[in-house]
Amino acid sequence: SQPDTGEQALEIVDTLVRSNAIDVLVVDSVAALVPRAEIEGEMGDSHVGLQARLMSQSLRKLTGSISRSRCMVIFINQLRMKIGVMYGNPETTTGGNALKFYASVRLDIRRTGAIKDRDEVVGNATRVKVVKNKVAPPFK
Repeated sequence: SQPDTGEQALEIVDTLVRSNAIDVLVVDSVAALVPRAEIEGEMGDSHVGLQARLMSQSLRKLTGSISRSRCMVIFINQLRMKIGVMYGNPETTTGGNALKFYASVRLDIRRTGAIKDRDEVVGNATRVKVVKNKVAPPFK
């Protein structure tokens, strides 16, 4: 069954991590973790920073559980474009900065083309860039 709110989803993640029953858990996607207040609110309401606050609180709680259980949690996120950026990278990820700070490894995965068998597409060629790595020696 699918959780109704982001809070519910992250509580399930915490429960699964603490259970020591699994080794790998994938949350797809962070952008889909909608806070309860946003779901219960009206369509046009402004909910600035709600998702960032949700991720920050959840990751503070999850970090200890993850390190004790030795479970790997993978958060899949989406890119968004910042509006009005004249310099620097206009791309950003949803959910605030908490994921960037708490992550041990961050990967930027992009599709570069299609892999074809004659005329049929059988896969995607990708480019993977390591954005952050706290678990291995640098520049190797």
